[in-house]
Parts: sequence; structure tokens; C-alpha cells
Amino acid sequence: MHGGGHPFHYNLSAAAHAAMLEHGFQPDFPTGTVNELAAIAAQDGRLPTEGVQDLRSLLWSSIDNDTSKDLDQIEWAERLPDGRIRVLVGVADVDARVQRGTVIDGHAQSETTSVYTGVKVFPMLPTDLSEGITSLNENQDRVAMVVEFAVDQAGGVADGKAYRALVHNRAQLAYPSVGAWLAGTGPSPAKVAADQKLAAQLRLQDEAAQRMLDSRFQHGALDLETIETRPVMLAEEAVEITRLEKNRATSLIEEFMVAANGVVARIFDEARVPSIRRVVRTPKRWERIVQVAARLGTTLPLEPDSKALNDFLLAQKRKDPDHFPDLSLAVVKLMGPGEYVLVRPDQPPPGHFGLAVQDYTHSTAPNRRFPDVVTQRILKAWLAKAGQPYTAGQLDGIAQRCTLMEDAARKVEREMQKRIAAVVLHKHIGQSYRAIVTGVNKYGTFIRTFDPHVDGMLVEGGKGLDVGDRITAKLISTDPERGFIDFALQRA
Repeated sequence: MHGGGHPFHYNLSAAAHAAMLEHGFQPDFPTGTVNELAAIAAQDGRLPTEGVQDLRSLLWSSIDNDTSKDLDQIEWAERLPDGRIRVLVGVADVDARVQRGTVIDGHAQSETTSVYTGVKVFPMLPTDLSEGITSLNENQDRVAMVVEFAVDQAGGVADGKAYRALVHNRAQLAYPSVGAWLAGTGPSPAKVAADQKLAAQLRLQDEAAQRMLDSRFQHGALDLETIETRPVMLAEEAVEITRLEKNRATSLIEEFMVAANGVVARIFDEARVPSIRRVVRTPKRWERIVQVAARLGTTLPLEPDSKALNDFLLAQKRKDPDHFPDLSLAVVKLMGPGEYVLVRPDQPPPGHFGLAVQDYTHSTAPNRRFPDVVTQRILKAWLAKAGQPYTAGQLDGIAQRCTLMEDAARKVEREMQKRIAAVVLHKHIGQSYRAIVTGVNKYGTFIRTFDPHVDGMLVEGGKGLDVGDRITAKLISTDPERGFIDFALQRA
């Protein structure tokens, strides 16, 4: 227990590194990495031309987090004479630089994902690549895999295809400013204000995304609103916690990625090649979701039904927007985490329950996820009419490893969120916060404060409270090492 007031120094970066090791990651790059990077850098100016279209003249742009340096995708769209919108998603061609069987490739296959701990990113690929040579950085010529599709008035996606191309990102943009501008709640970002063509381009992309979003909701995509937070860092110290808000720009990119991943999955189905898919199987605990809905006055079918679930969620969002993030969180937990699976050409794909899509690969983030690199290699081999790079048995092993390490990454990120919150809140011991009860079990009563958004435990006065109760709680102690934040109930 530490008293409040004085500055509290706890080495969050060291804690993150230790958490990585504890959960089976190798956060430091192996011997041989430096030599391979030098060889890749020596080739950097040479762009492939054979079988590669030159699309550098298009007005490509990227939208990502303010802090993102590993840019995996860029977008461009045009209106067709028949009213449809043709969308091109350019994805970093990581495979062009990272050869199979190299030290860097082996490390990526073992780690399977970049881990974002809030204080430090542990990248799957060396940052010379993921933030440099293989990142679709502004004003750089890059080689990309382009996934193309057309969106009709009803949000249907057709005419999907994929090919290699040279691209040039003309504007690196960020979610908060673009989202506010698209929604009419903020000014144009500087780059958008300075370029009418870019503004028109983004409005067209937004129109395509909104069409697809409506269409997915009609088919039962889940409109969930879980709240993500990130620390504000000042000179290596976490000083506060901010919310990452979903907005029109995050929605735009999400829709394009779901559509692009669907195009790639359908290409694999038609080509009859084995691949790795990302699935959330039918919810593990549907009967509990039915109970949660019943408590709120809605009867759901006894068999899992994503459309019925989403109709219930949309109604609840309208009725009780304040509690909706907590309901979303409960549903997400009850659905269970996604997993990677091998899909053979002769079996029906298991689909993705939460996205209401039958065809779902991961293909759009190869700088930060290994399954996407694998998908890229399968796709490029098919385009080149070459032999497939992986056997079904190898893909099955990779899929299992990816599921295992993604679970581990989630644990590291959760532990670090708690530690960061314990550090940030330390100077506020004695203060009171509005909160909601999120869980009650034999270990105690768990709460979440509204501002900042932090999970903690009610160590005094929790008797008789239940999930959903609103309370005022006083912060009494924090322990960053264990990630504990303890509160006492304040009686009105």
C-alpha cells in the first residue's frame, strides 16, 4: 500500500518486457536479424515490375491511430457509371521483403503478433521493416497487394479481385480528426482542408462504408461498443488515461477490411486452396446471453441467432446508451474469443458469428499479424500460378500457434492496462469516482469507474451490491506490480 500525493515511480517498460517473457513471447530479436535487415535495406530502392500494375498516380490515403507507425493499408475509391462505388484497398506486401525460412520470418512465425502494451510496442517484425521498408508511409513508393471490390446501393459487395501493384500514400491521416470531420462535429484535418480532391475522395469512401455497414447489420452483424483506453505518456511516465472513441473513420476502415478479407476468402474458395481463417464459432455461452437478455425484458431464441442478438443490442443501445458498453462487454466475454482455423477447400467455412460474414480471412495487417503474411503468400502463389507455399498440415500448426499467442497477447495487454491505471491513479488516492458494478463473485465486488475508465475492486462496503448498480467509490490504494486498484463504497 502506498500513500498518495508524492510522485510514484514504477518502471512500466520493464514490467511490460517481463510480462512478455512470462507469457511465452521472445521480445528481443534473435541473432542474425541485423544481417538480414542490412540485406533487405540494400534492396529497398528496387521495386518489382513484373506482373505488377503501377497505381502510384491514384490519390491513396491511410487512416490509422494518431500513434501508429506500422501502416498496413491504404485506400482509394471511385464512383462507377452505374452508381456503384469501386474500392481499392492496398495492403503492404511484407512477403516481398521477408522471405520464407529467414531468421526474421521464423521469429514472426513464433511470435505471430505485435503486442501493444500501452507503454511500449513489441513488434512482430523489426521496426526497420514494420515502421519503415514494409510500412505504407506517406510519400513513399511501395509494393502492395491490392484487393478490389464494388459496393452497390444496398451495400452488397461484388466483383472482388486481387493483384500486385506499386502504390504511393499521399496522405497519412488519423481516426479522431477524420472521424469528427466526417460526422460534422469537427473541422477538416489540415491535409483535407488543403486538398478538395482528397476531401471528396474520403467522402466517397465514407459513403461506400456506410452502405456496407447497413447491409451487414441487416444480416446480423453485432453492433458492439466496448470501450478501449490508452495511456497518455509524458517522458516515459504514464500521466493519464484517455478513451479511444469509435467514430465514422474507424467504421470506414473496419468495413473496408471486412470486405477485403471476404474477397480474399472467396478467391481461396474458388481456387480450392487451403487457408487459415479467423472465426468466432457460435457463442460458447449462448444460454447465458439469453438470460442476460431476459433480465432486460427481451426473449432471444434458444438456438444462437446473430440477427436476433443484434436486434436486441440495437434496441438496448437506444433505450439505455449509458449501460450499453457494459452490456457489449458482457456479450463479448460470453461469445468467447476468436480463433484461427485451417479451412480445406472441400469443407464449408465455419464463418464469423460476430461479424455476420461467412468468409473471413485475416489479410490486411501483415506488418503486425503473422496469419496475414501467410494469407499473402498463399494469394501471391495463386496469382503467379505457382505451387502452394504451405501444406494443410503446416497451416493447421500455424493456426493453432496464432490462436495460442493471440490469447497470450491479450493477457499481456490486460495486465499492463491494470498496471498503467494503478500508476496513473496513484496520485489520486482519496478521491471519489462515479462507478458501476461489473462483477460479483466469491473473490469480491468488481467495479468500473466512468472517468477515467478503470477497473478495480470494492474492498469495503460491497455487500448487497449487484451487477449494474451505480455507486460512488473512494480510491484507497493502488499496487502497480499486481495491477490492483482498491476502492471503498461511499455512502450517500
